[in-house]
Amino acid sequence: MSEPQSALAKTRTMRAVYLALGLVMTALGIIGAFLPLMPTTIFLILAAWCFSKSSRRLETWLLGHPILGPTITNWRTHGVIAPRAKALACSGMALGYVLFWISAHPGPWLALLVAVVLGACATYVLSRPSAPSA
Repeated sequence: MSEPQSALAKTRTMRAVYLALGLVMTALGIIGAFLPLMPTTIFLILAAWCFSKSSRRLETWLLGHPILGPTITNWRTHGVIAPRAKALACSGMALGYVLFWISAHPGPWLALLVAVVLGACATYVLSRPSAPSA
């Protein structure tokens, strides 16, 4: 009798963890819409995934949101990143690197490492389709 109860508690615990992560990711995504160095889209995609594991109601709300929803839906269904989002993401990465360079005064190896990581991220973003295929 205790076995099913422990499995149920584990399920409830994981749903609570996914719900909390989804709420945090949503908050970070909304903050990122206003802060130039913080991404928005990836946090919202992660929030939708967390909500798919914890709350269908919140997932439906996020996907149906008139401003936030289309980006997530386009990513889920077509793997698409809109040109404006690509430009904002790459601009944000470039600005972030410049601010990192100015404020941290990194050594050459750290500067190169950060540049390579950001370059790889930018390459991935730019390699995604800009519109659904016909």
